[in-house]
Amino acid sequence: MGSGFRLGRIFGITIRIDWSWVLIFTLVTWNLRTVFAQIHPEWGSRLAWGTAVLAALLFFASVLAHELAHSLVARSQGIPVRSITLFLFGGVSNIQREPSSPGAEFLITIVGPVTSIILGIAFFALSGLGLGALGSSVANPFAAIRRLPPLTTLLLWLGPVNILLGFFNLIPGFPLDGGRVLRSVLWALTGNLRRATRWTAYFGQLVAWLMIVAGIAMVFGIQVPFFGAGLINGLWLAFIGWFLQSASAQSYQQVVARDLLEGTPVSKLMRTEVHAVSPQISVGSLVHDHIMGTDEHAFPVKEDSRLMGLVTLEDVRKVAREDWERTTVSQIMTPRESLVIMAPGDDASEALEKLAMRDIRQLPVLQGELFVGLLRLRDIVRFLQTQSAIRRDSS
Repeated sequence: MGSGFRLGRIFGITIRIDWSWVLIFTLVTWNLRTVFAQIHPEWGSRLAWGTAVLAALLFFASVLAHELAHSLVARSQGIPVRSITLFLFGGVSNIQREPSSPGAEFLITIVGPVTSIILGIAFFALSGLGLGALGSSVANPFAAIRRLPPLTTLLLWLGPVNILLGFFNLIPGFPLDGGRVLRSVLWALTGNLRRATRWTAYFGQLVAWLMIVAGIAMVFGIQVPFFGAGLINGLWLAFIGWFLQSASAQSYQQVVARDLLEGTPVSKLMRTEVHAVSPQISVGSLVHDHIMGTDEHAFPVKEDSRLMGLVTLEDVRKVAREDWERTTVSQIMTPRESLVIMAPGDDASEALEKLAMRDIRQLPVLQGELFVGLLRLRDIVRFLQTQSAIRRDSS
């Protein structure tokens, strides 16, 4: 996920739509239109399409409710939540850091599947079934379904699919909700978040490979219990397995990175010999006299000894080539008040979180009002690679 658009804000949390969501929304709508048209041939194309679009929208609203439940409980635990993104595989909450305890992780995690299951039960109850049309036509339930009006048909689909979503997320494959529940239990038993994450990640990758193998088997016509067989279903299951395997490995790497950085001060990783530039020089001078011939992508902007801002290669790219000589650095830099500032004694793991949160590559480091260095993402990566190699060699 790296592109898309902003939908709005709910409870102060930004809601984003990734472009991959458009694909899955189209596929779900198309599939539902086909199903509704087969069950209710008398509806006509317009009614079948309208009901399918509404059902798909309500389903993804349910996915959003699932993620909002995670996010709101996380915020109640003092953990900031930047955004929620709907994408190809459903939704993801951008929770900024790990929970502080196993109990907090369990609460944050379990509320999502519980929300989906409760929504499913509510939709199913609202469909009016049970003692309704199906109850009076047990001998021929399909005929009873064909007599249902559009709203009841829509609710009848939304009920089971939300319940299925809730239970699917409880599969103990990290980073699915079930994997995080398992991690919270292992964390409580071992008292070690990294070890619990490693065990859960291994189990999650096992589940992912089982999905991949099952999906390939389905492609070749082998019936897999619950999932069935077929090319499309098999490819989809294998694709989900591949995504889960990748996400599981990445989640473990993130925890290892935080563990290695915890307790390491920013002063140990920052660059102290940083070439600063004046806010009055032109963009052309910045490019020719400072950027060319170096591997630096960011320069602190200083006037006397005071930090005024930060200018980066990305800022230069926003200026047309013919405007370089009449545009000054002060016009394109990020001013100090908009920068994320670190202190030399701050924890490097906190710095990494801020870099990820703002999607930036460097942070200025100030001792009071004095600029003392620049912490770059690549310096953190190099430190992590070195520490990992040392640990491997000593083990």
